[in-house]
Amino acid sequence: MTTNNDKISKYEPSKVEKNIFSENIFEDWQIDEKYFIDSAKNILDFYLSIPEVYETSCLEGFEYKTISFDFLFCDGEKTHQINKEYRDKDYVADIITFAIFADSEEKFIFDDEINLGEVMIALDKVMAEAEKKNVSREYELVFLISHGILHLLGFDHQTMEDYNFVIDLQNKALGSLGYDKI
Repeated sequence: MTTNNDKISKYEPSKVEKNIFSENIFEDWQIDEKYFIDSAKNILDFYLSIPEVYETSCLEGFEYKTISFDFLFCDGEKTHQINKEYRDKDYVADIITFAIFADSEEKFIFDDEINLGEVMIALDKVMAEAEKKNVSREYELVFLISHGILHLLGFDHQTMEDYNFVIDLQNKALGSLGYDKI
């Protein structure tokens, strides 16, 4: 049971366990999953260390000791299938985020753990976009990981102002990892 003394009122990475799981079902790029999970943990810590981000995230006001979420690395065919089946959209997506905690009416916390949801990333789309932008595949993948994490935290980009806010945060997060801004 969580006591008031354990309540997270500001994000303190040392007090929060991060359980991030991944599965790669895309055979054409065997990514270093540990590297990208570690990058995701660092990105999450970066975002939540910014008070205005934490305070407007889906985590604000909740008591927890663990944050968890999943990545599925797949191909565009899989994201197309998921888009059609679950979102009634007929196109290949580079990323699909199921923000379970942020989008739920009831914020379910089990054993002091918040499961934020799942991020699906089409690695064939990442490879094509990296080539198009003339950036490394790793950069493009970390860029999408950072984007997915913002969606898991409840951020969206329906307006140009929101879009600019999200992209600015992503660029800062990648900068904090040592990646140069595009």
